[in-house]
Amino acid sequence: MRVLVTGYKGYVGTVMVPILLAEGFNVTGIDSGLFDECVFGEKQLTYDPLSNVNQIRKDIRDITLFDLQNVDAVIHLAALSNDPLSNLNPEVTYQINHKASVKLARLAKKAGIQRFVFSSSCSIYGAAGLEMATEESELNPLTPYGISKMLSERDISKLADSHFSPTFLRSATAYGLSRMLRFDIVLNNLVAWAYTTGSVLLKSDGTAWRPIVHVEDMSRAFIAALKSSRDLVHNQAFNVGITSENFRVREIAEIVKETVPSSKLQFADTAEPDKRSYRVDFSKIHNTLTEFKPKWNARAGAKQLFDAYKKFGVTLEEFEGPRYRRISHLEAGLKSGLLDKTMRRTDI
Repeated sequence: MRVLVTGYKGYVGTVMVPILLAEGFNVTGIDSGLFDECVFGEKQLTYDPLSNVNQIRKDIRDITLFDLQNVDAVIHLAALSNDPLSNLNPEVTYQINHKASVKLARLAKKAGIQRFVFSSSCSIYGAAGLEMATEESELNPLTPYGISKMLSERDISKLADSHFSPTFLRSATAYGLSRMLRFDIVLNNLVAWAYTTGSVLLKSDGTAWRPIVHVEDMSRAFIAALKSSRDLVHNQAFNVGITSENFRVREIAEIVKETVPSSKLQFADTAEPDKRSYRVDFSKIHNTLTEFKPKWNARAGAKQLFDAYKKFGVTLEEFEGPRYRRISHLEAGLKSGLLDKTMRRTDI
């Protein structure tokens, strides 16, 4: 199968693409290089895992029908991918995450591409309270990021017919090692604080619920969706994660404290309740997509991250700086002129 992966050079894409290649998929990647400067660890690799990918350097908003030639399926990852990024410029967030996503789906349909797997998010459940959210639950996104994902699902779903089959994967909050590592997601962040300072620093009161999923398992879900028969996934949403991996943020912090020797739990002076709180039921994907077999849990992921941080000697300045903190990277790019006000790279 010939698969086009948008955002293939991002946190998820650089993990997913090598797995796709190992599974025998022919991969074309589209990416604007928005985060090219954010490589983790050794920047010069002896082997580039993306070297066997047909690469197109282009902003997702500029994709044309020509870019979609000789493609059987699309995995659409490209987005401004978390709440702080979406809050930086909500209008641009909607342009990239919503309008460009719908445009891509329309072009894919016009090009005769039958399978379209959209990377959505459990954040669309927003303030869901203590009830377990299923795919049928009311959507209550609280941020431009969550709203943009909800709107994309709604509008892409309307394109579904006998020739165009979209699938919506609502992933839990990702964690785990990636070549394009992020420190602005909860488990990655807390392990980094513990390793660099000895404190597992919580910036909220830790009572909010979060489901989390390893980036490798998230990638396996997309592959399982592509491998499944069309009738199982046609115009369907699936929560991506493991039901037992729903935690209060404080519980994630306790796992980190037990993983990083001599670390202590600490609350920031400004810590207060987080309105974004949701528990998610993941039974549908496990019952429907038998190819999806997750291999990670939070404790194993925390150890993986801790070992990687030790290996490369991550410092506090690095993990709080623009190389690994996506919003800082965008702000620095805007200030330097590397990005224009619409978040387009000026060197393409």
